[in-house]
Amino acid sequence: MSETDRTILRDLARRYLEICRDPVQEERRRLWRDLNSRRSTRPLIYVRAFAWSEMAESVCRCQDPLLRQYEDFFRSQLFRWEFGDDFIFEPWVTLPAVRPTHVEGIWGVRTGMHRPDGEGTAGEYLAPIKAPEDVVRLIAPDHVVDEAATARLAGQLDEAIGDLIAISIDRGPVHQMWQADISTELAHLRGLEQFMYDMVDRPQWLHELLAFMRDAILKTHSQAEAAGDWRLAHHQNQAMPYAHELADPAADSPPVRREQLWCFCASQETTLVGPEMFEEFMLRYQIPIIEQFGLCAYGCCEDLSRKIPLLRKIHNLRRVAVSPMADVAKCVEQIGTDYVMSYRPSPADMVAYGFDADRIGRILERDLAICRGGHFDITLKDVETVQGDGDRIRKWTQLTRRIIDRMF
Repeated sequence: MSETDRTILRDLARRYLEICRDPVQEERRRLWRDLNSRRSTRPLIYVRAFAWSEMAESVCRCQDPLLRQYEDFFRSQLFRWEFGDDFIFEPWVTLPAVRPTHVEGIWGVRTGMHRPDGEGTAGEYLAPIKAPEDVVRLIAPDHVVDEAATARLAGQLDEAIGDLIAISIDRGPVHQMWQADISTELAHLRGLEQFMYDMVDRPQWLHELLAFMRDAILKTHSQAEAAGDWRLAHHQNQAMPYAHELADPAADSPPVRREQLWCFCASQETTLVGPEMFEEFMLRYQIPIIEQFGLCAYGCCEDLSRKIPLLRKIHNLRRVAVSPMADVAKCVEQIGTDYVMSYRPSPADMVAYGFDADRIGRILERDLAICRGGHFDITLKDVETVQGDGDRIRKWTQLTRRIIDRMF
């Protein structure tokens, strides 16, 4: 690596660690533990996305590809510190282990998207399972870590910043987050429209495919657990994964079992599928994966307004997403105080197209009044644009904070 790259990264790492050491981080940890354990707190604010690529601060200077990734991480975190939300800055960086998979992809076949108008525009899945008999091409991967390749990357990063900040090696299985909810990968493999037809045209065939995917995911999860590769850095809940019932996230913990971790699951692809079909063709296959973990957060952008009674079948469910498309009142009525609500206002209403403080205030005051009495956070996510306005997210957070202070 060049001395210039190393100097850039070390300067950013030092500035990032100053933020991590700010006493406010411990206060935020306390608040998230209480919220996720359904104890009374003020509503917490979490900015999950902020159109980073539009910001002038996102320009990187490192030439080395590996160091450039961490330069981008540090710059984005230094930028988001100015928002003033309840995000927790953790004193480590994560290096994904090298996990060899089939050359065509983790299922042994190549998936992708066709975007005729270019990257970032609408597209369609290039689904490799075009005919029912194509399922014979699928493989169920094993959990394997390339120790030599991982050590080379870790050594390079350690040489650059290892004396300044902890480096957490992510040795977890390939099936995590979107690769583990079945729904996302099924749409990639079969195509979203065709998957919906399959529920009616060939239900038994689809059940067999879903069972194959469930078992393959469970296999890599079990293999990773046997290898000691699940760690406390593997908590996932689309928020801050703290709770009194589970140990805090940590950079270099001893091996843990899945029952000691948060997991995240969703099924955005079945948002237009009715509750009965959702339960038959998705939830019943997800539950065996979810129930291996300690606590579960369910839902992303899908509308769960009519499916919350079914989600109660998840015995370790703790958080439920209330997306911009959901009926807030119906969700609150069904959730009550049994779960934590991740209330997610539309980014289009909040920050994406102009910044109308009066309109934002009316929307938030209306919805927060409905949520009052429950356990919830306010999550701003899927912000694809702020029209280049680098100050818009900070202004939104300040406005939201004033509304919370007035109402709670």
